[in-house]
Amino acid sequence: MNKKRLLITGGSGLLGVNWAITCRDFYDVVLLLNKRLINIRDTSSVIYQVTSYQMTLELFNMVKPDIVIHTAGLTNVELCESNPLLANSVNVKLSDFLSKVCGELGIDFVHISTDHLFSGENTLYNESEIVSPLNVYGKTKAKAEEIVKYNNQNALIVRTNFYCWGTSYRNSFSDVIINSLRNKDNIKLFDDVFYTPILAEYLIKFVHVLLEKKQKGVFNIVSSERITKYEFGILLATTFNLDNSFISRAKITDNFKLVKRPADMSLSNKKLEEIIGIEIPTINIQMRRLFEQEQNGIRKEILSI
Repeated sequence: MNKKRLLITGGSGLLGVNWAITCRDFYDVVLLLNKRLINIRDTSSVIYQVTSYQMTLELFNMVKPDIVIHTAGLTNVELCESNPLLANSVNVKLSDFLSKVCGELGIDFVHISTDHLFSGENTLYNESEIVSPLNVYGKTKAKAEEIVKYNNQNALIVRTNFYCWGTSYRNSFSDVIINSLRNKDNIKLFDDVFYTPILAEYLIKFVHVLLEKKQKGVFNIVSSERITKYEFGILLATTFNLDNSFISRAKITDNFKLVKRPADMSLSNKKLEEIIGIEIPTINIQMRRLFEQEQNGIRKEILSI
């Protein structure tokens, strides 16, 4: 039986790389690359710049994907704020082209959004609440969601905040913490910023469960536990048997140079749990899986990319 072809935009990004490795045994994975060229075992890649509807159509006619996972995006909050035209081009226009062509060709489309869509005045936001982004990054991601919904009523829009192992050219947030503690370097983490992080492997698996169930619309794919960045670091230290005394508390309110961000990005996953009929594993279980990934060689492979 032939495998379905999975095209991953942002193929050299953290999520794209982890998605490819997680799914390569079950799908014919094709990475869409732009400037950075990488090789991942048992996957293929295509180098192509998508800057118009016509180019998107040509790409899909060439690759012939069954599913498109749109992970590409400009996620640097400071860069988005200083260059809103670039943020709009990457986060909005690209999503416009991809979602429109997928809709016209009947290709399953998954749009990866963010948890930066709200003011942060409330907690555990659900999918039906009105967005109120505070910065350019959040505004472009919110605009992209609306365009995707308009272009493609069958699209799956995923709001999330994930962690994973990083590559040789980009550390993840969890990498920074683990590497700092292993090097016995001091690290400061915010104790006044709340979120609901999920391990990328679980995020990816739940997306594919939703695809199998023919789900569409907005889904929060996050953990059930609302924690601070500081608490996240302490949990990582415990899981990896590292000395947490090198972690100290910091306040985002004391960092005046940072672009304004929501202090609470936590999302509710109740809709997800109800649809898939699975209780989301605890953050402790997820972090143990991150530890296992290091033990079984996944981290080494990703770091070699």
